[in-house]
Amino acid sequence: MSGTNSPEAVKKLLENMQSDLRALSLECKKKFPPVKEAAESGIIKVKTIAARNTEILAALKENSSEVVQPFLMGCGTKEPKITQLCLAAIQRLMSHEVVSETAAGNIINMLWQLMENSLEELKLLQTVLVLLTTNTVVHDEALSKAIVLCFRLHFTKDNITNNTAAATVRQVVTVVFERMVAEDERHRDIIEQPVLVQGNSNRRCVSTLKPCAKDAYMLFQDLCQLVNADAPYWLVGMTEMTRTFGLELLESVLNDFPQVFLQHQEFSFLLKERVCPLVIKLFSPNIKFRQGSSSSSSPAPVEKPYFPICMRLLRVVSVLIKQFYSLLVTECEIFLSLLVKFLDADKPQWLRAVAVESIHRLCVQPQLLRSFCQSYDMKQHSTKVFRDIVNALGSFIQSLFLVPPTGNPATTNQAGNNNSGGPVSTPANSGMLGIGGGVTLLPAFEYRGTWIPILTITVQGSAKATYLEMLDKVEPPTIPEGYAMSVAFHCLLDLVRGITSMIEGELGEVETECQTTTEAASSPTQSSERQESPSTSDQMDKEIVSRAVWEEMVNACWCGLLAALSLLLDASTDEAATENILKAELTMAALCGRLGLVTSRDAFITAICKGSLPPHYALTVLNTTTAAMLSNKSYSIQGQSVMMISPSSESHQQVVAVGQPLAVQPQGTVMLTSKNIQCMRTLLNLAHCHGAVLGTSWQLVLATLQHLVWILGLKPSSGGALKPGRAVEGPSTVLTTAVMTDLPVISNILSRLFESSQYLDDVSLHHLINALCSLSLEAMDMAYGNNKEPSLFAVAKLLETGLVNMHRIEILWRPLTGHLLEVCQHPNSRMREWGAEALTSLIKAGLTFSHDPPLSQNQRLQLLLLNPLKEMSSINHPDIRLKQLECVLQILQSQGDSLGPGWPLVLGVMGAIRNDQGESLIRTAFQCLQLVVTDFLPTMPCTCLQIVVDVAGSFGLHNQELNISLTSIGLLWNISDYFFQRGETIEKELNKEEAAQQKQAEEKGVVLNRPFHPAPPFDCLWLCLYAKLGELCVDPRPAVRKSAGQTLFSTIGAHGTLLQHSTWHTVIWKVLFHLLDRVRESSTTADKEKIESGGGNILIHHSRDTAEKQWAETWVLTLAGVARIFNTRRYLLQPLGDFSRAWDVLLDHIQSAALSKNNEVSLAALKSFQEILQIVSPVRDSDKPETPPAVNVPVPVLLGSISGPGLSRPFVRTDSIGEKLGRYNSSEPPIVTDELEDLNLWWAAWNTWYRIGSESTKPPVTFDKLTFIPSQPFLTALTQIFPALYQHIKAGFSMGDLQKLGITLHSAVSVPISSDASPFILPSYTEAVLTSLQEAVLTALDVLQKAICVGPENMQIMYPAIFDQLLAFVEFSCKPPQYGQLETKHIANAKYNQIQLFAPAEWVALNYVPFAERSLEVVVDLYQKTACHKAVVNEKVLQNIIKTLRVPLSLKYSCPSESTWKLAVSSLLKVLSIGLPVARQHASSGKFDSMWPELANTFEDFLFTKSIPPDNLSIQEFQRNESIDVEVVQLISTEILPYANFIPKEFVGQIMTMLNKGSIHSQSSSFTEAEIDIRLREEFSKMCFETLLQFSFSNKVTTPQEGYISRMALSVLLKRSQDVLHRYIEDERLSGKCPLPRQQVTEIIFVLKAVSTLIDSLKKTQPENVDGNTWAQVIALYPTLVECITCSSAEVCSALKEALVPFKDFMQPPASKVQNGES
Repeated sequence: MSGTNSPEAVKKLLENMQSDLRALSLECKKKFPPVKEAAESGIIKVKTIAARNTEILAALKENSSEVVQPFLMGCGTKEPKITQLCLAAIQRLMSHEVVSETAAGNIINMLWQLMENSLEELKLLQTVLVLLTTNTVVHDEALSKAIVLCFRLHFTKDNITNNTAAATVRQVVTVVFERMVAEDERHRDIIEQPVLVQGNSNRRCVSTLKPCAKDAYMLFQDLCQLVNADAPYWLVGMTEMTRTFGLELLESVLNDFPQVFLQHQEFSFLLKERVCPLVIKLFSPNIKFRQGSSSSSSPAPVEKPYFPICMRLLRVVSVLIKQFYSLLVTECEIFLSLLVKFLDADKPQWLRAVAVESIHRLCVQPQLLRSFCQSYDMKQHSTKVFRDIVNALGSFIQSLFLVPPTGNPATTNQAGNNNSGGPVSTPANSGMLGIGGGVTLLPAFEYRGTWIPILTITVQGSAKATYLEMLDKVEPPTIPEGYAMSVAFHCLLDLVRGITSMIEGELGEVETECQTTTEAASSPTQSSERQESPSTSDQMDKEIVSRAVWEEMVNACWCGLLAALSLLLDASTDEAATENILKAELTMAALCGRLGLVTSRDAFITAICKGSLPPHYALTVLNTTTAAMLSNKSYSIQGQSVMMISPSSESHQQVVAVGQPLAVQPQGTVMLTSKNIQCMRTLLNLAHCHGAVLGTSWQLVLATLQHLVWILGLKPSSGGALKPGRAVEGPSTVLTTAVMTDLPVISNILSRLFESSQYLDDVSLHHLINALCSLSLEAMDMAYGNNKEPSLFAVAKLLETGLVNMHRIEILWRPLTGHLLEVCQHPNSRMREWGAEALTSLIKAGLTFSHDPPLSQNQRLQLLLLNPLKEMSSINHPDIRLKQLECVLQILQSQGDSLGPGWPLVLGVMGAIRNDQGESLIRTAFQCLQLVVTDFLPTMPCTCLQIVVDVAGSFGLHNQELNISLTSIGLLWNISDYFFQRGETIEKELNKEEAAQQKQAEEKGVVLNRPFHPAPPFDCLWLCLYAKLGELCVDPRPAVRKSAGQTLFSTIGAHGTLLQHSTWHTVIWKVLFHLLDRVRESSTTADKEKIESGGGNILIHHSRDTAEKQWAETWVLTLAGVARIFNTRRYLLQPLGDFSRAWDVLLDHIQSAALSKNNEVSLAALKSFQEILQIVSPVRDSDKPETPPAVNVPVPVLLGSISGPGLSRPFVRTDSIGEKLGRYNSSEPPIVTDELEDLNLWWAAWNTWYRIGSESTKPPVTFDKLTFIPSQPFLTALTQIFPALYQHIKAGFSMGDLQKLGITLHSAVSVPISSDASPFILPSYTEAVLTSLQEAVLTALDVLQKAICVGPENMQIMYPAIFDQLLAFVEFSCKPPQYGQLETKHIANAKYNQIQLFAPAEWVALNYVPFAERSLEVVVDLYQKTACHKAVVNEKVLQNIIKTLRVPLSLKYSCPSESTWKLAVSSLLKVLSIGLPVARQHASSGKFDSMWPELANTFEDFLFTKSIPPDNLSIQEFQRNESIDVEVVQLISTEILPYANFIPKEFVGQIMTMLNKGSIHSQSSSFTEAEIDIRLREEFSKMCFETLLQFSFSNKVTTPQEGYISRMALSVLLKRSQDVLHRYIEDERLSGKCPLPRQQVTEIIFVLKAVSTLIDSLKKTQPENVDGNTWAQVIALYPTLVECITCSSAEVCSALKEALVPFKDFMQPPASKVQNGES
């Protein structure tokens, strides 16, 4: 424009104008003067304008009508030369834009005239073009006239004009619309309210439009009218018009100016109301037309489709759809449906071809397809257009295969020319070109004998149509064979490519956006809590909408696509085509996967899988899925089988492998073709690249691969990779060299496929694992019940997948190992072995992998990794367990130091080996345990130590191998040592752990639960150790019990000091007493059957040959151990709250053991009893030494003979005990047990002692061979316990207790001995020795008596009871005690010979004589000390002693032992010497009244015994015995008679009578003369007489009582003398000359002497003291004496003389009676 405005240009214009006008004037000078004039005035006009105005152009424009006038007139002349000149001049003006509207109008009118006259047609067109393109002054009518003009010129006869006019029309139409666009541009900034169009009822209501727009509107409207063969509204003057041209114009406008229609409602309206109906109307012949249908049926002949119009209509439709789809939704629906219809088989071939091309155009516009889907398929009541398009393509392809093309003969011939035999030609030669020459194979599809070549038509992704561009053709072209198929094939491929790339692109955007937004909102939860930023929510909505669309698109098209692609895949003979089809299937599968459309994804994958396997291959996974999906399709995808059989198959399906199918029953062999292998590669590719979206279809993929691998004979090797290997059975796999080279590659890809699983996301990985697992399950099912080689594909691949995903093993570990564990349980050994191999490899790899964070910091993971190892424990197959244990061993060797929290699991595995699992397993497990105990205790967390203890304990309980059990007990000892050495560290660590757990438990609100809970954790560890050993202590095997028992007590002894004080409570109750209970129970119920041998050739000692005896040993060991602990740890135990209860329980155990019917146990129980009684009470505060109390415990004094050497061994470890006590001292003073509790303990012990004593010695009711009678050592031990015990309870020891003691001692002494033991216990019968039991009994009483002696007053009332007890024992001398109903032999005295020891009686009573005698000595001693005690006096002890002694004394010679009566006499004498004075003192109280008659009887029984001395008694013995009698009489004379006045008269009378009896010799006829003197006990008689005499006259009479004894003695004496004299006289007379026996002579002499002495004494006594009766008695003797004078013995005579002399004093006269009476 600047060019025409410059001054030079203006100047030039003016010059040109003037020259033009001049030229015009010249031309018209002659013929057309008016024109000439006009021209000349025009020149002047121009000049004036130029002169007057600065803006020359504007002025020119203003006056343009006038300026132009001359030229118009010139044109009017119709002279060609002038016309041309004028037109050129006008064009110049126009080009300088100096033409006004009116001028333009005039110009157009002028042009119209020229046109009507057919002048200068080309020039006219040129002028119009210049006029319309240089400026915009032409509007409305003028414009329409100009346009009509061009149209008219288009329809001239001249070809050049026609074509130029056509071009001009096209240009003009474009110009009109460009103007409108420009106008819109100018007005774009001015925003105006759009006026609402009133329903557009009036078509011409265009008032709202601006001028240019209005023109465009009118123009377009009329174009529609014209195409529709209606009259135009605006283009007035049109004469004719062709449809094809009209359609082309419409197409170009629509194509070039879509925005006009989209931005202006009026134009949109036109589209809807005019264009669409028009198109639909024009399409009708094509729709109605059916190839080969007769027209007769319809009244009007059906118009035949006309190629040019049809093709142009399709082009218009393409544009409409492409550009105005959004406006014309409904209309497009119709168009698309039409397109789909045009593909029908009954439409002409060219129509189908053009339709396919149109569809191809759509297929390359994915966004458009997306819109279809949104607008139709996703709307409720709309046609599913998108789906129909795809399905139509599918059906179209199918129809090409099924229906040979007919109808258009040209086509057929054409095809026939291309191809040797037409489409129906036999497949055998189809596709062969140049027969005879080198045969080249054309790419083609072949299906059921139909052969269709593949033509290369376009580059992928662009729809370059061939037939849609044939605008010059009027006749339908011929379509080469395969063209439609190829286009359709490309449609499919482009459709797939377009959709997938579009959706994946958008998906990618969404994903990146999501990432950015999620990163922006730090976490999803927070972002939702915050006010959601609008962008996020919009985006979410947008994504939801988009996703819905994507899903709908895929859902709409997948069925059709799959059907078509599968068919093509089946039919393809070309590797490239196959590749494309597979690629399309793969991309679709991947897309469906990404969108989560499972059914469709699986369907595509199934198709690929089917392609990979031989035809009809029985693979259930595939058949079930596809059957359901493709049931509605009219064809099946099984064509391959046809090909395999058809002869042509060789031409395009090369068999590359033959192998065995993977099935339960192999059915011969199957073949793989190269296409199968190609599909397999695609499958691998799919899995490799799109594993992430496969989800559940991994199952299909892997199942197929598994089968292929099996057919190809690949077998797993280490690490899970598959290597080519031979099949195990059946005909071996045949592989061609082609495939052989492929195999390593395939195997490699397979491995890479699983390696690439490391790039899958977690969910996909899970799908992969699940699929492998279910595959594996199938393989397992198959392998059931036969030992055929199983398919190990899945197991191998699980292993491989696990190994490459170690970095995130957590997420797949559970399903992976869970499944492998199932495999491990499979009955097929090969399968099982691989399962275990895979599992253990994974575990080992997992532990060695350098995780991030490392395992040491990720305990959860470590536990997770080790868990399956634990789970394997529940499998019973020994081979698996062996693998498991080997794995443990390897882990220990390589990872032992870093197991950390994994220890419980590892230990659990060792501990899970059960008894019944065979020796080798137990050995291996034990080997692991030994390794742990020797090497790893320090490295494991202390919390695991308890498990080590448990496991070691459990091996102790295994009964497969005794050595293992014993070794494991040794391990427990080592463990305890370790605890002891590392005590402090362990304790710290455990306390820390405990605190943490406590906190956790509190947070969760649960109670912390662990064994022995309240105790501190370190103590709990010890307790667990003790408890385990405790369990072993009751193992059925004696060796184990013994070893465990020793270990248990040693550990408690050696390390018990480490325990907290309070824990001892648990040790006592939960460990020791629990153990004692169990041992007691087992011992009491043990079998008494004899055990022949201890397994193998081991002989068993008779003391252990029954289970009962073996248990007895255990009981002994256990009880002793517990007692020892009570003894040595008393200082720790006593301060515990319930020590007394514990004490009671212990005593109860001691009691039940003591009362058990086993000598070994009972004796041991007493040893233990002794041991616990030797305890010294803790020192009181007052006299507490500086050292801690425990160290101060004196070593107990051992009692008696049975305290074994080891009993008091104090188990004090110097290193620990002081330190431990120090701990007590620092925190709290040692608790001093209060006196009372202590007493209670002792009393409890006393009660136990009493119960043991009374129960054990109670005679059984019946006796037989098996009756149990306690042994002597037992009773001895029991008795020996009492003194020690008594020291503690003496303060409260009451009479009741004393009686209990007495009963017990009495019973104990009464127990007999079994005859086979007697030689060892009894002294030989000649020795008078006490048994140890008897010794002990006396010791016990002695202790008691001593205690009473020093005890307080109130204790002395016990003396009598002690006397009773002792006296009871004394009685044994004559009357041994009975033990129930038992018959015993006595070996009390020497009358038995030794041989009789072995007499049949089972039981032998003891020799009680020495015991009784010793008891008697004790009585005498005691009485000597206690005679004066009140209790002794009150309780008539003296009387009891006398009464007891009366028995042996009266028996005298009949006593079992001679010593007895002698001892009795001496004892009596001693006792009386002390007792009689006491008795005299208390005479008045009457306490001794009953004693005197007893004493008198005793003297009587002894001095005049009924027993006869034995025949073999020697003279010396007799004399000795007599001297004893004399001693007794002496006692009477010294101790009794002098005190007669304090003694009851009857007693004195009895004594006197006795003396009297004693003083008279009694004749015994049996004596020989020689002995007679001695035998008559002359000394004794004499003594009696003397005593009588002595008491006949006592001049020391002080009291009436004394007088009374004298009187009594006198009367007795005199009576005695009278008797003797009488008898003598008698005898003398009878004997005649014979001298009387010596004894009698002596007696009479003695009597005579006595009489003389008596009379002397009487004389000396004061007369008043002598009773008158006495005198009378004395005088009465006189006659008798006189009688004796005749005796012949000189001695008698002299004695008689002396006796008679004193009578002289009686010769007196009698005194007066009164005096006598008064005296």
